[in-house]
Amino acid sequence: MSLKISAAKMVDDARARIQEIETPDLIAMLGDPNVIIVDIRDVRERQRGGYIPGSFHAPRGMIEFWVDPDSPYYKEIFGQTDKKYVFHCASGWRSAITVATLQDMGFEAAHLREGFSTWGKHGGPIEMPEPKS
Repeated sequence: MSLKISAAKMVDDARARIQEIETPDLIAMLGDPNVIIVDIRDVRERQRGGYIPGSFHAPRGMIEFWVDPDSPYYKEIFGQTDKKYVFHCASGWRSAITVATLQDMGFEAAHLREGFSTWGKHGGPIEMPEPKS
């Protein structure tokens, strides 16, 4: 099977037109009330590896619906026009495509270039979910 465009090309195209934030720079933004970090990883990834404290979890498959005020799935957190949204996944691939798609919709956001994979290596704090009883 031959695809019209590969996933890697989609990521490259997205990265060429969106704002990418380096891990140390996002670590420095922690605690800034004007920054909302959105984790689009699967819930199992968050359970296994933890998450950025204060991040908002939004599953990748729902993002377009959660940011759209006309959608029945709209989430108020995405209606704050005075905030800077920074999306992340594990390695920066899903979040690059996500942010490019949101930009096409008219929603401004950035993404964590290397994703959560380098967060701990750069000294970023990691919160672990409570164990299920």
